[in-house]
Amino acid sequence: MTGLTERTVSFDDDTLHDECGVFGIFGHEDAGALAVLGLHALQHRGQESAGIVTYDGTQFIAERHLGLVGDIFGKNSLHAQKLKGANALGHVRYSTTGGTTVRNVQPMFADLAGGGIALAHNGNLTNAVALREELVHEGAIFQSTSDTETIIHLVARSRYNPVVDKLVDALKQVEGAYSLVGLTSKKLIGVRDPWGVRPLVLGELDGAPILASESCALDIIGASFVRDIEPGELIVATKDGIESYHPFAPQPERFCIFEYIYFARPDSVVEGRNVYEVRKRIGAELARESPVDADMVIPVPDSGVPAALGFANAAQLPFELGIIRNHYVGRTFIEPSDRIRHLGVRLKHNPNRAQLEGKRVVLVDDSIVRGTTSKKIVQMVRDCGASEVHFRIASPPTTHSCFYGVDTPNRQDLLAHRMGVEEMRQFIDADSLAFISMDGLYRAMSEPARDGSHPQFCDACFSGDYPIELTDVSGGRKNAQLSLLAEVA
Repeated sequence: MTGLTERTVSFDDDTLHDECGVFGIFGHEDAGALAVLGLHALQHRGQESAGIVTYDGTQFIAERHLGLVGDIFGKNSLHAQKLKGANALGHVRYSTTGGTTVRNVQPMFADLAGGGIALAHNGNLTNAVALREELVHEGAIFQSTSDTETIIHLVARSRYNPVVDKLVDALKQVEGAYSLVGLTSKKLIGVRDPWGVRPLVLGELDGAPILASESCALDIIGASFVRDIEPGELIVATKDGIESYHPFAPQPERFCIFEYIYFARPDSVVEGRNVYEVRKRIGAELARESPVDADMVIPVPDSGVPAALGFANAAQLPFELGIIRNHYVGRTFIEPSDRIRHLGVRLKHNPNRAQLEGKRVVLVDDSIVRGTTSKKIVQMVRDCGASEVHFRIASPPTTHSCFYGVDTPNRQDLLAHRMGVEEMRQFIDADSLAFISMDGLYRAMSEPARDGSHPQFCDACFSGDYPIELTDVSGGRKNAQLSLLAEVA
């Protein structure tokens, strides 16, 4: 990843992680409490930290802490009680740039010449290091190692006015993927990068506009879904209503396809598609492409459940819960000894022996990353007496790292980068192993098959086709317009 610090990987951390989730609401008397609930719904997008900034009409109030939303802002929480005001901006984080420290917790806040601004960011800037070095050389003092602070410095140094023009000026200097929400004393601002890699939706509750990473954050508070923010669109909500701008040069849409495979919550509607139904269609395509003579289909919980249902329905095989997940184990549960490290997978997954013994089993999971967890799960199912274990993966092989807001290992640590399918099968000790094809994945998305020249999504983790520059160089571009909010043809 293009990060400013290296991450420490948990001993059982063999999955991909999205960077964060954002939630903003403007003009509601219960803004702080609603932001807490919205972040609860987005907890799957980041479990390392949570923060909320509110504005009470006279001052900004910030509560930013390490931990889960419920632990920080739960019942009788003093942190939650401080969140006064009708405007709020919240963020949950799983860091891809910057380490896990309080100073990196978002939303980030700064007092600018025109007033305060809080920013919450989902994504990853691919030229953050070069921009940071340039800003430091010019005298900027950074308080964090997050790429989001780079945007704040660029906003502060912009010679444009008002603050929305400053933000556009800043974003025209960055490269990468972002869905960004900002809060000032008078505005709630939302913007997506021109490729639309990361999600952002607009909702409404009692006349108050809401911006959130996913529609599930609207559902939890009884808000209405209005629409997706368009790629390259910037919207500004004030007491007078909502204005929409398209200040960036248009680009081919490249929404992250892994949102449908794994990141988004199954009950969310993303870019017009119900995530649960998409995952079932992926499983059905996988069954048609790679059938297997077996007794039952078992998901690797929880992310493999919808695809396994689709696989079982298409294959006309029984669907069973052969693996039970413990939802109450944190990522830092214990300091692992060698023995505990070996048994680590059982902290989260336990086999249902009565269902497995003597059976030919199809295991369905969303992806294989390093392969260490897959190997342990196969062994665990075999130890319970399964006669055959077949592994089916509801995504193509993950052969490349992501640089757009997903925490992936270095490419050499990805199993599919180092091995072919047969080598991977031997490594995890399955009787057979198959991944859905790229064409099959696009069929499940109800899109034309990917032809290599005009993909409908960002699928760089499978194809290596990166739509946005990865070179960590300054991407600033001069613009002579008096207002940067002018529509770009």
